[in-house]
Amino acid sequence: MRQRSLIAVTAALAAGALTLTACGSRDDKGGSTADGGDTTVVIGVDAPLTGDLSALGLGIKNSADLAAKQANEKKYVKGVTFKIQALDDQAQASSGQQNATKLTADKDVLGVVGPLNSSVSESMQKVFDDAKLVQISPANTSPSLSQGPKWATGDKVRTYKSYFRTATTDAIQGPFAAQYLFNKAGKKNVFIIDDKKTYGAGLAGTFKGEFTKLGGKVVGEGHIDPDSTDFGAIVTQVKSSGADVVYYGGEYPAAGPLSKQIKASGANIPLIGGDGIYDKKYVELAGAGAAGDLATSVGAPVESLPSAKDFVANYAKAGYKEPFAAYGGYSYDSAWAIIEAVKATVDANNGKLPADARAKVLAAVQGVSFDGVTGKVSFDEFGDATNKQLTVYKVEGTEWKSVESGTLGG
Repeated sequence: MRQRSLIAVTAALAAGALTLTACGSRDDKGGSTADGGDTTVVIGVDAPLTGDLSALGLGIKNSADLAAKQANEKKYVKGVTFKIQALDDQAQASSGQQNATKLTADKDVLGVVGPLNSSVSESMQKVFDDAKLVQISPANTSPSLSQGPKWATGDKVRTYKSYFRTATTDAIQGPFAAQYLFNKAGKKNVFIIDDKKTYGAGLAGTFKGEFTKLGGKVVGEGHIDPDSTDFGAIVTQVKSSGADVVYYGGEYPAAGPLSKQIKASGANIPLIGGDGIYDKKYVELAGAGAAGDLATSVGAPVESLPSAKDFVANYAKAGYKEPFAAYGGYSYDSAWAIIEAVKATVDANNGKLPADARAKVLAAVQGVSFDGVTGKVSFDEFGDATNKQLTVYKVEGTEWKSVESGTLGG
């Protein structure tokens, strides 16, 4: 191993780009060696840890942290100790790009879990790909991230081979919601609203395509500023449109107040959204009128899966202050996919990390296949999750209750 000079280390620390293990040395191939002889591998986490979406982001961070702790307790990868480095992107693309640059500058980082937002991921992908640093999001659902901007026309191209996700995409989630509303809930007239962001607009678009294909009618469409608190203008349009349901593409900080104002106007119709509104915070923001509102979210309810029982128990035992929220199981599985890839890389190199550890770990992720918290974890040729299951939830009282789980067309 080649230790850096004191000057170089001081400069790296000043730049915030170096993570040191106490009394350890560092190797340019990636990984630090601590006194105990183990190599420290860092798994980066990028998520909104402060701000309106922190309820989801903190669940992502904690769940990835739990995976690292359990891998260390089990000594799952001989000679390797895993560590989490979590960075706050505040749900802002510019912050995400800065975080991506910081994580790639630290050679100990061999994989990244996150981010939450598809728009943030857009700003990070090239940075990670240039560095051959694997990124696995537990929450991104925009199809273009993995299949390119022309995916909807059938021209699917994987732009960044470093990008993976354990969540399914809006190409499935939007139509799944449309099928439920039209075929099961009997809703025929919808007013569609989105926040004009990558996630929200994309989700609303895929919903609209399937709903109209089924024979449903779009009686109105509009956009809102998610940073606003007064949605009076569009609420008036909804009330006079004859809609029997509102579909919202966006996240809970705006969706909750929007639903509340729709109900206050006298339009007693449900609002339905995607996984971006599936959080307890939505129910709090929407108030008592939220009863009957709906959301789709990726996968089956974690608490109902036999494969997730240990995760739920271990998360509680670990004492995290925040709930694992909508993406906890997917975050744990994302981190564990990186751990599995590190193990495969070490095992193939006589028990040590190779000089090109990042490239080898990236290649290994493409082939991982294991039984995770959320079910079978593996990736297709685009880096998308092979698990396509989704669930519809309804607000009952002050809680989200699962209504139906399944796959598109199933």
